[in-house]
Amino acid sequence: MIVDIFIPCIVDQFYPQTGFNMIKILEKLNIAVHYNQEQTCCGKTAFDAGFWDEAKEIGDKFILDFPNNRPIVSPTAACVSMVRNNYGELFYNSALHNEYRQIQKNMYEFTEFLVKVLKVTDVGAEFNAKVTYHESCSSLRGLGANNEARQLLKNVKGLELVEMKDREVCCGAGGMLPLKNEAISSAMAEQKVLNAIDTGAEYIVSTDLSCLMHQESYAKKNNLPIKIIHIIDVLASGW
Repeated sequence: MIVDIFIPCIVDQFYPQTGFNMIKILEKLNIAVHYNQEQTCCGKTAFDAGFWDEAKEIGDKFILDFPNNRPIVSPTAACVSMVRNNYGELFYNSALHNEYRQIQKNMYEFTEFLVKVLKVTDVGAEFNAKVTYHESCSSLRGLGANNEARQLLKNVKGLELVEMKDREVCCGAGGMLPLKNEAISSAMAEQKVLNAIDTGAEYIVSTDLSCLMHQESYAKKNNLPIKIIHIIDVLASGW
């Protein structure tokens, strides 16, 4: 099988190792990976801010950057949710109507691709730590994917998964909230991080790096004893 990969802006700019680790895992599973170096952004930030004309322009390029006959795998649920759930607002009954519908069908968040498409729940990883899993809004509500990540984590050797209180509550990183309502966004991050610490976990794990960056910023600013890690980086450990 050949897959295309979409590397979101936040991975490209701040967490490139997560992108490399995604390729590492896919290649271990004998998946051929194609990366179009001309790819840029899915348009989510512009869309969330209300700049739909600009989001459509970015989305035009996204659709044309990918062939419509093979899976597109991404490490961030937020971008996958943008394409699946919001491209209809931008491209319905447009010149790219058929293309966007096919792209929607082809787009997968990494953990759901492993579990639902490849039927893989154990990649042979080892990560000796206690972790708690953060349900990102994009993953849980946008994609309906809340079990795939846990199935993979439970098969990581040495990993202890503990559940935090209010695990399905937003962390405050979504959309324009951190920019337009900083106090509310910070208070939500505080509650999420404190709930994670209460479990005794060493790490917060998620499928969305925007959520993890938001929580890491709060924890570091307040010298709190917890770290963040993307699930892909966990699954790429120990082999």
